[in-house]
Amino acid sequence: MSTNPTTLFDKVWDAHVVRKIEDGPDVLFIDRHFIHEVTSPVAFLGIESRNIGVMYPQRTFATADHNTPTINQHLPVQDPLSAKQLAALSTNAEKYGISIWALGSPKNGIVHVVGPENGITQPGMTIVCGDSHTSTHGAFGSIAFGIGTSEVEMVLSSQCIMQPKPKKMRIVINGKLGKGVLPKDVALYMIAQITASGATGYFAEFAGEVFENMSMEGRMTVCNMSIEMGARGGMIAPDETTFNYVKGREKAPKGEAWDKALAYWKTLKTDDGAAFDKELVFNGADIEPQITYGTNPGLGTGITRKIPKASEVKDGEASYKKSLAYMDFQEDEQIIGKKIDYVFLGSCTNGRIEDFRAFASIVKGKKKADNITAWLVPGSHIVEAQIKEEGILDILTEAGFELRQPGCSACLAMNDDKIPAGKYAVSTSNRNFEGRQGPGARTLLASPYVAAAVAVTGVVTDPRELMEEEAITA
Repeated sequence: MSTNPTTLFDKVWDAHVVRKIEDGPDVLFIDRHFIHEVTSPVAFLGIESRNIGVMYPQRTFATADHNTPTINQHLPVQDPLSAKQLAALSTNAEKYGISIWALGSPKNGIVHVVGPENGITQPGMTIVCGDSHTSTHGAFGSIAFGIGTSEVEMVLSSQCIMQPKPKKMRIVINGKLGKGVLPKDVALYMIAQITASGATGYFAEFAGEVFENMSMEGRMTVCNMSIEMGARGGMIAPDETTFNYVKGREKAPKGEAWDKALAYWKTLKTDDGAAFDKELVFNGADIEPQITYGTNPGLGTGITRKIPKASEVKDGEASYKKSLAYMDFQEDEQIIGKKIDYVFLGSCTNGRIEDFRAFASIVKGKKKADNITAWLVPGSHIVEAQIKEEGILDILTEAGFELRQPGCSACLAMNDDKIPAGKYAVSTSNRNFEGRQGPGARTLLASPYVAAAVAVTGVVTDPRELMEEEAITA
């Protein structure tokens, strides 16, 4: 038996290699395959044209999320393309025996929210989906990444995929996070430090006290945004927090199967002395609430700081100036106090119950600013139910907010929830590219705390100013 120290990534990857192709990619077996209405229809047409079926339909899970409305979901979908995509997903799922949570199902929601909350996502797995933010599931110590439509077809038909093995990166953050700092801030801080392309070619492992002390939902937020630093995916070693989260969920192992799975999961950690191709270390105490000011997620900074000068950024002066021109921002300008038009709380990054708890903790007892249009969109019907059960909806309603129905919503301008041209949105989603939230829309990425502070003040505000002073203890 080999005693070579091995990384978590290598342990999971190597356990799934069906075949190695010399000077080529590995053939990987895929444990879980998530599909949605946008990237799957053409893949199903492909397998039909070749007259082949779905090899392991029980390993594929379908949900409708990207192109769905977030109001009046009980009515027929008005957009003809959306309606066609949704119908195709349901038809294909039924035809091939794939379980589906269609629009209106009590378990419907965003694919990367419903997978974990139903126990489909488990440690040590390989997980793919035709969506770049599949990396979310890496929070469980799984290898999870997005794939293209032709690869969706490959997985449906063979349960395997051909992938070159990425290089390995570890990002360690120790120390204690300060007041008002959420996992989203940690993610945005890392991306700002290494740029939106700083992890290209790598699979990242996040390690250290900051991640060990995060909830599973916080870890999902971090791994979700590993894509925004250019990584193929991100992962965090499973621990008691992970096991407690998974235990008892509908699709989680039960009885003896649980004991067996748990014994394996406990081996899923990087051995002391294992080698990475690149290692980075940051201090949690250096992270304050973050906000972006440009048109990629790496153009962000601490909320109390000014917009950097072109000479200070790593993106290149010409592209940086183009980015600021699109946003109508100036170098060396304060971000605090900027007037905002829209606030979006939701997406596979920040549409979980903890995100709504954080938002509600800031807006409680206050009122929505008159100039703000707020879209608060739970990541699933299960989250929606929790919001109501915990009294969060009452807090939001009292403050002048309305809750929409689950879906990807304003993350990606694929459905009806689009930010109008020229308007500013503070968004808890993952991307701030030109036009990402609507043609001409201007996006500032931030945490649920920052989004809440903006929602009640109408301008970019440091959420720590609105948080109750912590009780002074002797």
